[in-house]
Amino acid sequence: YFGKLLDKNNKKLNISFVSKKKLGNAVKRNKIKRKLRNITNEAVKKLSLKFDYSYLVIAKDTILKTDSPNVDLIPAHIDLVAIEIELVDKQEREYMLKKALKDIKDDYDYILIDCAPSLGLITLNSLVASDSVIIPIQCEYFALEGLGKLLNTIKSVQKIHNPDLDIEGLLLTMFDSRLRLSNQVVEEVKKHFSSMVFDTIVHRNIRLSEAPSYGESIISYDATSKGAVNYLNLANEILTKNA
Repeated sequence: YFGKLLDKNNKKLNISFVSKKKLGNAVKRNKIKRKLRNITNEAVKKLSLKFDYSYLVIAKDTILKTDSPNVDLIPAHIDLVAIEIELVDKQEREYMLKKALKDIKDDYDYILIDCAPSLGLITLNSLVASDSVIIPIQCEYFALEGLGKLLNTIKSVQKIHNPDLDIEGLLLTMFDSRLRLSNQVVEEVKKHFSSMVFDTIVHRNIRLSEAPSYGESIISYDATSKGAVNYLNLANEILTKNA
């Protein structure tokens, strides 16, 4: 999922989960001034140490520069597999990421946070820190099953932790027009969530799969591919909506 956080100066702080790499570079392509592409789970792990342990790590110390102009990165780490156990009994554990981002959010127009497709403590931290969420939906049956659980989680976060949390939109991904199931999923989602669904649909595209193996974004790997065009269209749609 992907979320957007707006600060007092209308700068945009975004949280992205599944589609972060392609969308991040597409937004860059549209000349957004500055953004932090991925505040990932490593931020939750490392930055939470500031509040709970004996040594300090601040957000700016974890930021890495990338080869792409105006795109910074905070990487994840394998040790995150144990973070939910370590934080389960900590006070205000749901607010650690929000506190960690406080000192850097004004430095960027967009911050995209990539989280695994789960509803654990790391995802909860991301939702609490967000103003809005974009939910990618793979055009397969089980994605619809998971959507209901995610929407219930968002409602709980709105009620208890973050009343300003909004759903930016639902993004249909991995669409294959040749498959009846893909078309049925699109029809069902638009039927029940018509006003919430992005016009842009991300199609299955081999170039999207190839780009990471070369260490490149889809924009730099093949900007004319269907996948790149899809993400550029999505970026334009998001920017237009928030203009």
